[in-house]
Amino acid sequence: MIPQAKILAVETLLVDVPTIRPHRLSVATMNHQTLVLVRIETSDGVVGWGEGTTIGGLAYGEESPESIKVNIDTYIAPMLVGQDPSLPAMLMASVNGHIQGNRFAKCAIETALYDNQAKRLGQPLSELFGGRVRDSLPIAWTLASGDTAKDIAEAERALELRRHNIFKLKIGLRSVKDDVAHVATIKRALGDMASVRIDANQAWSVTEALEGMAMLADAGVDMVEQPIIASDKAGLQRLTQANIIPIMADEALHGPRDAFVVASTQAADIFAVKINQSGGLRGAADVAAIARSANISLYGGTMLEGAVGTMASAQLFSTFHDLAWGTELFGPLLLTEEILREPLQYRDFALEIPRRPGLGIDLDEEKLARLRRDR
Repeated sequence: MIPQAKILAVETLLVDVPTIRPHRLSVATMNHQTLVLVRIETSDGVVGWGEGTTIGGLAYGEESPESIKVNIDTYIAPMLVGQDPSLPAMLMASVNGHIQGNRFAKCAIETALYDNQAKRLGQPLSELFGGRVRDSLPIAWTLASGDTAKDIAEAERALELRRHNIFKLKIGLRSVKDDVAHVATIKRALGDMASVRIDANQAWSVTEALEGMAMLADAGVDMVEQPIIASDKAGLQRLTQANIIPIMADEALHGPRDAFVVASTQAADIFAVKINQSGGLRGAADVAAIARSANISLYGGTMLEGAVGTMASAQLFSTFHDLAWGTELFGPLLLTEEILREPLQYRDFALEIPRRPGLGIDLDEEKLARLRRDR
């Protein structure tokens, strides 16, 4: 009889990595990303990895890298040490029953548990969520320098390398007309070679959004992401029902309950599914199921995670039959340091999803030891 495995240790790492250029959002400008990584080691020698990375400290959401680490180390890890790792859903039910909120922290823990169990079973993580229907995902790139000429050059280079032909522009720091002029110039330069979308990160009022949407539609932009504050779901419904240009909900979706409200009020045409914002892989799968039931299209979103969170998202998104708007799992490409022994494979405008057990990636723990904040 094989002895039951036990969780020996739950470790949380903060890994600070500079970005290749400033990444400007309406809420913050990023010059580095702090990866929040969770390592779960079990008595049978299996190691599972998870990630709970967020954007811009507390400027974007209610969890910061530091709070994620403290809450995992103080409250969640003690609940898991000594437990049976082959029961990730049961363990997460216990965590959810005792811990309120903390969606990013829970996502990191859940991912590490499922990575650990998938490796134990010798299966890709995707097979624990119904099985994949694709081995690669189309990948958008975000243009966020704020400089029109630089953004055009960046996009043309990505097209030349056959890395991206979908581009999302971060706007919201300037007036609506100035932002639209910036976007329209880029769209004219790229023409039919690329899909151009925008993300205002909640920067506009409803009135500004209606004005901007009309101009963006005339400029040939394909979609507008979360133009108004996330809490104004009635405003989002008004924008969607104006039927000017497809509207994508992002920050308005903090898991299945929000997804149900947005879907039932027809307040979006597209859902940006994010594993961290959904509180984990299972929550994100539920968000996608609600969207499918309501005939809302899917887009695989990112919190600009590193390789761990990116591949966790990719493994789940590979199980979605509908991904009409693609994904934006480009986070590792924004970073100046590689934390894997073998980098993720981006080619022909897509990210390839490995079939190896678990997440299918091999972290370079020596590199992490040098990069972690408490080194």
